[in-house]
Amino acid sequence: MSLKLRDLIRQVRACKTAAEERAVIAKESAMIRTAIREEQEHYRHRNVAKLLFMHMLGYPTHFGQLECMKLVASPHFPEKRIGYLGMMLLLSEQADVLMLATNSLKNDLNSDNRFISGLALCAIGNLATADMSRDLAPEVDKHLGSSKPYLRKKACLAMARCLTKCSDMVEDFVDRVVSLLNDRSHGVLITVVQLMTRVLIMDMSGDGDEYGDNGDNDDDDNESPCRAAFLRLVPSLVKLLRNLLSMGYSPDHDVGGISDPFLQVQILTLLRLLGTGNVKASEEMNDVLAQVATNTETSKNAGNAILYECVQTIMAVESDDGLRVLAVNILGRFLLNRDNNIRYVALNTLARCIADGAQDTESDGGGEEGEESENNTAASALQRHRTTVVECLKDPDISIRQRALELIYHLVNSANVTALTAELLNYLVLCPREHR
Repeated sequence: MSLKLRDLIRQVRACKTAAEERAVIAKESAMIRTAIREEQEHYRHRNVAKLLFMHMLGYPTHFGQLECMKLVASPHFPEKRIGYLGMMLLLSEQADVLMLATNSLKNDLNSDNRFISGLALCAIGNLATADMSRDLAPEVDKHLGSSKPYLRKKACLAMARCLTKCSDMVEDFVDRVVSLLNDRSHGVLITVVQLMTRVLIMDMSGDGDEYGDNGDNDDDDNESPCRAAFLRLVPSLVKLLRNLLSMGYSPDHDVGGISDPFLQVQILTLLRLLGTGNVKASEEMNDVLAQVATNTETSKNAGNAILYECVQTIMAVESDDGLRVLAVNILGRFLLNRDNNIRYVALNTLARCIADGAQDTESDGGGEEGEESENNTAASALQRHRTTVVECLKDPDISIRQRALELIYHLVNSANVTALTAELLNYLVLCPREHR
């Protein structure tokens, strides 16, 4: 008889060499193969649990895939739970046996037990292929209108996967997605924002040719139906974000004194996608972006994450010059942070923003070199932080120095070329060969 899972774990931990561990795994794998051939149903869930442990250690477990399908079809919840976990970990969407799961998934989605339906929704969100998505999308849609928040939030993530695999179904479910934004459940709210973000990304990549590039066009008639429906929700998203800033959404979701940073970041990401190239939407969100940028606490990492996403949004949408200067000043404060990760992100973002601004200036026929820096608001604001950027060249972290060097290249103009050249010559003496 094969070992219990805990006994297998003890034996593996007791191994002193890799060869001993391989011998233990090989012996147990042989026992599991024998049990599979002999159809030992009583030990099936235990065997799949051991296969999951072997998979975590990096050993081949493909021979147990069909056992997962059999557990999924079981009427008992404990066996279903192991079966779904095994299916999500041991199978990929390219596995042929995954086709056998479609009927079991459809049956479980119609189960009266919300936890069984939840398992099926999780599996769809992780593994659904294009064919499965097309077959199961109507069942998932039923759960989007469920009275149970537990199922609605899982259905949102499952639907995101279905629409990713079958983008032609997006317009069929837009109205349902829009209605979920008024949900009172926090879990549903954050997942529906993720769903809208996913849909917009697909819409922007797939429908650009059909509806035309909406670069400077803010006319909703030229937008895709999906994007036009979401653009009408910008005031609701702005109101939701403002409520999070002023009174908090729920004390259960505070992180270090920051009110629900995960939801704030998701909303800012969605606003960035909606405001890109759309003047009307950008004007509606300018005030709340300024509020986020000025009122968010910077002493906590959660606050820094929100500020970084806010800066990304300000730079992407059609915001006014004052907001862009505020965004650059936030990144300038990041450069003074002791955390190298935050400093690296700030240098990287600044270089990207200034490079993008310079390209826009060139495309607009922005004349002489002296005028270029004035037209590029981000570059002009960054000149105030020039000393801080130059100090980054002395950082012991080579990646910080590399990013600082790239940023200084964008900073050089006729007014500061002498001072920056002197700093670069000093750095040339100390820098590694690859930076020369």
